[in-house]
Amino acid sequence: MDHMERYAFWCAADLPEDVKMELASIKEDPEELKGRFGSDLQFGTAGMRGIMGAGSNRLNRYTVRRAAQGMAAWLSSTDLPQEAAIGYDSRHNSQLFAEVCAVAFAEAGIHTWLYDRLAPTPMLSFAVRQLGCGCGIVISASHNAGAYNGVKCYGPDGCQMTDGPAAIVTEKISTIPFFVPEKKSFQAYLEEGKITYIGQDIWEKYYDTVIAEAVAPEMLKAAGLDIVYTPLCGTGMEPVHAVLGRLGVNITTVECQAKPDGDFKTCEYPNPETDAALNESYKVAQAAPCDVILGTDPDADRVAIAVPDGKGGFVKLSGNELGFMLLDYVLKARTAKGDIPEGAITVRSIVSSPLADRIAAHYGVTMKAVLTGFKYIGGEILKLEEKGEPDKFIFGFEESCGYLKGTYARDKDAIVASMLVCELAASLKKQGKNILDVLEDVYKNYGYYLAHVESIELTGADAMEKAAKMMADLRAEVPATIGGAAVTGVRDYKTGIAKDLADGTQTVIDLPRSNVLEFLLGDKGSVIARPSGTEPKVKFYYTAVGETKEAAKELLDAVVAQMSK
Repeated sequence: MDHMERYAFWCAADLPEDVKMELASIKEDPEELKGRFGSDLQFGTAGMRGIMGAGSNRLNRYTVRRAAQGMAAWLSSTDLPQEAAIGYDSRHNSQLFAEVCAVAFAEAGIHTWLYDRLAPTPMLSFAVRQLGCGCGIVISASHNAGAYNGVKCYGPDGCQMTDGPAAIVTEKISTIPFFVPEKKSFQAYLEEGKITYIGQDIWEKYYDTVIAEAVAPEMLKAAGLDIVYTPLCGTGMEPVHAVLGRLGVNITTVECQAKPDGDFKTCEYPNPETDAALNESYKVAQAAPCDVILGTDPDADRVAIAVPDGKGGFVKLSGNELGFMLLDYVLKARTAKGDIPEGAITVRSIVSSPLADRIAAHYGVTMKAVLTGFKYIGGEILKLEEKGEPDKFIFGFEESCGYLKGTYARDKDAIVASMLVCELAASLKKQGKNILDVLEDVYKNYGYYLAHVESIELTGADAMEKAAKMMADLRAEVPATIGGAAVTGVRDYKTGIAKDLADGTQTVIDLPRSNVLEFLLGDKGSVIARPSGTEPKVKFYYTAVGETKEAAKELLDAVVAQMSK
């Protein structure tokens, strides 16, 4: 079908009046018709994400139902437990979509556990394992703007779904027609016991498990730590207050962002990677006692912090900076206790700061670099678990503000990260220092590794094709220099080959294949290009290394300027 045939098919279907009105309203809008019906919304390894609305290329109860039916068909074909767990965040339609998924599973004879209220993504990962489920789903679009929502899919290990099962789910979805009526209502399946709400006992087990990951919790009460916290209108409010409150942290909440709000009226783009996400927090922190500002994204799997600069303002740490600060804190504290096991590992994504490698090496711990996506960090945990050595996993992080200590979840967790931030801040407060003091010490000790991320967002019905062409062009035209630094090597994670441009030697990259390209700038840094798997955009990750902050910044600016052209 072309986009007009798809549109006509939807218009002819027996749909509710509000959907028919929405379809009629775009009849004379060619761009909107192409955008909504140019293709079917794609199911990738992380599930689906898209703008909400009527259409085959939009997220709505019909595209969500097909995805859930595909998941159910895949699970039914396996020997995995015929149980599923579902969570959802504060976005518009999240609860509705969660109930749609629960019905699709129940129809297939799969018992479904559903959170009875908003729950962070890591709590879904936790529940999958605690309840012995074969799969899980979170309804969330993470940190995207309010027009978006998504379906994140998880396997039995609590990790986001890997390529193999996702390919099967995609194939199953392709065989399922649109608009298959539900056999029974959500309420009917709930009353029959085929759908069960997740009880408070799971919440309490989660809290106890997170608190058990504390390195030195006694410091929190002793230091009298004061934080300003924003859940950015999402799911973090209840669990962050529960965990930090039990540990004695004094919390001032940003009230205008405390309640769930799918419009994110006080934070149009609720992404903790951006400084603007903490704008309301800065206002509150000017009047409230504040050692640290904490902000969690809508599904509370990412966290960002800002620290008073001593001059009446605040400095926000990047995701990389917070990652290697927490890494240094955990390794230093555990080294002092003498409880780091032999053969311990830490894990980062390939796009995260290699400064973390130097920190890990300083403490005699291995740092593994894996593909982007926390499921790959979870995969390293699984390998250790299969060997009976899960305690060897110390810490994992991604530059996009995602962190995990412990093996209780297989996704990034803003709750445990918030606790570790508070521990770090409390330990420094007792010494008369703050996080910025130690950040500068880390740079002085290990080198100034400055980073920048640029996201090129593409539009139109052929946006994904544009992204593919951008990657193809980069592969075809490798620059000799970037920002004045010589390109010394190329790592193509799609072919699995790393090439040294000086002598032409090639080595195999021991990672799964992925459409990622890296230009190496010797010991001066790197440029990495990676298209999103769920959205029409290409992200560029820049790292520049210098003996001084000024030298690193000058190189970084030159590299970004050349690539941006």
